[in-house]
Amino acid sequence: MSSQYKLVRCTINGKSVEKMVDVRASLTDMLRDDYRLTSVKKGCEVGECGACTVLIDGECFNSCIYLAVWAQGKEILTLEGLAGPNGELSDIQQAFIDEAAVQCGFCTPGFIMSATEILASGREYTDEEIRKQMSGHLCRCTGYENIFRAVKKTMLRRLGKDDQAGLV
Repeated sequence: MSSQYKLVRCTINGKSVEKMVDVRASLTDMLRDDYRLTSVKKGCEVGECGACTVLIDGECFNSCIYLAVWAQGKEILTLEGLAGPNGELSDIQQAFIDEAAVQCGFCTPGFIMSATEILASGREYTDEEIRKQMSGHLCRCTGYENIFRAVKKTMLRRLGKDDQAGLV
């Protein structure tokens, strides 16, 4: 009995791609196995830990419970897509380093992708709103406070409130 395959055309990190995929394959599998985008982690594989978080058309999704065929015509952004043209880190990635929000690093790409969605809105969130929006992730190293600080400081800096960012 052979699997059914379907052609999926989408944009991954700004590049148009097309791939025949098994209709049962998750987006995580396609991104990792076919495109070697290893920032997309396999954690729980049931949408609970957030390690596989990617942006699809600007919105966060757990790619482990999102079928690859659903990516047809979509724009997908992974952590690899945040790097600048010469490989320089984005401001949120640098903030994670500056705030020591990276410990073992397994959960970090998912957290950064959720932060990317939050920061893209261009609005100022309360501490409670930031915490709620970042709550779909598990960090076994318990770096939550450092992660929160990295997100808040980046938000404030993007809003031109550098003086307040120094107080976080």
